[in-house]
Amino acid sequence: MIPLRDINPTKRFAIVTFLLVTLNIIVYIYELSLGPAKEDRFIFSYALIPKRLFLPSFVRGNAISPSVTLLTSMFLHGGILHVAGNMLYLWIFGNNVEDSMGRIRFIIFYLLCGCIAAYTHAFMNDASLIPMIGASGAISGVLGAYLLLYPRSRVVTLVIFIFYITTVQVPTMIVLLFWFLLQFANALRAGGSSGIAWYAHVAGFIVGMLLIGFFKRRDVAFGGGGKIRYP
Repeated sequence: MIPLRDINPTKRFAIVTFLLVTLNIIVYIYELSLGPAKEDRFIFSYALIPKRLFLPSFVRGNAISPSVTLLTSMFLHGGILHVAGNMLYLWIFGNNVEDSMGRIRFIIFYLLCGCIAAYTHAFMNDASLIPMIGASGAISGVLGAYLLLYPRSRVVTLVIFIFYITTVQVPTMIVLLFWFLLQFANALRAGGSSGIAWYAHVAGFIVGMLLIGFFKRRDVAFGGGGKIRYP
């Protein structure tokens, strides 16, 4: 099941979401332009490496302060499917969350969720030398906020079963709760041994749910989605 779009219009164009998607794509294209060797050095310099974060004296390819990599790591990606999947989720769910709080607060919210998610991953794997990259921690925060704001909206989802392909409208609550439970189960099962930062996904989602009440506009109610008449 692949989400394609939500049925939940916004009041104005989500310029910040658009710019975040664009920036992530530009950075990824820049990574590719470096070539394999330089790309590896670039990623190792700006990715979050847990041991480097908690042991500042441990220096290996540092281009910036280890604490700053909490921020820079969320704009790096490890492959076309990685960046495409993250940007798809950001584009589908980010526009409504941005609409609910305004552009400046959305930027702060997005970066804060991403940094806390990244720190959680590092804390749970404090001796790891494996670079963590990707926007999924910040996007997980967006998903958590969306769940509380628009649980009754629907997501148009592509369903592929062997040779059968169709689209269906699935309630947002089902899509996002299933997504969260999958991340949580994988975090418990794989821990820090996986190449995916499951704890960052879980933490980002929870942080997004906790912070949305402080960031949304007062006139935006929880559970406000799904009031549209569907044809």
